[in-house]
Amino acid sequence: MARLLLIGNSRWHWAEPCASGGGLRCWHTPPVDNLEAEDLQAWAAVGSLPRHPPSVAARRLTLADVPLKGAPPWLGIDRALVGWWAWQQQQQAVLVADAGTALSLTRVSAQGCFAGGLISAGVALQLRALAGSTAQLPQLHDACFEAGQPSPAWPQSTDAAMAEGCRRAVAAGITQAAAEAAGSCLWLTGGDAALVLPLLMAQQIQPVHAPDLALEAMAALPLVGWRR
Repeated sequence: MARLLLIGNSRWHWAEPCASGGGLRCWHTPPVDNLEAEDLQAWAAVGSLPRHPPSVAARRLTLADVPLKGAPPWLGIDRALVGWWAWQQQQQAVLVADAGTALSLTRVSAQGCFAGGLISAGVALQLRALAGSTAQLPQLHDACFEAGQPSPAWPQSTDAAMAEGCRRAVAAGITQAAAEAAGSCLWLTGGDAALVLPLLMAQQIQPVHAPDLALEAMAALPLVGWRR
């Protein structure tokens, strides 16, 4: 079965058509050095390439393949993908918050043109910076966030204070950007989207939550042709 691959900064993101027809099956893996490209139809990269990248048989997607109007040549293909596909579905101005290794905020105008954005450190990157740039703060991992467990408003342990502080910083950045881009429909995607969604909803912000928006966009590209 044909597959799509987006090489991210921390993980690799995969998609294939659902066997039952309609929709995508998406999953995420750690990076690998050797990539078996036997079933790979197309791929794109924003992170480091593997030692042995996919063969030319699998088409590497570039910014030129994404029909986002006015996209500058320096724009990351991940931002172009999510901005274009959110706008394509919404048909109005959008602000896409991609909460991954980095938090990227990408605006697209009502006419489907790139309208700028912001980039800051994501949750995990903030945690690594705290551990690496201080003498006593520990290195935390994903396990510090327990799925479905509410976080205290004012944590009493160092680990919890770091985790909750970084989570709130990302949510606050999205909240501020959404206020400044009033009139744009907010979309939320990325690996940390589920972590910040409850904080946004507590502020009466109701984004369109699309965890795999970039992969859905790749599947929708005319070059790939999975969506008609």
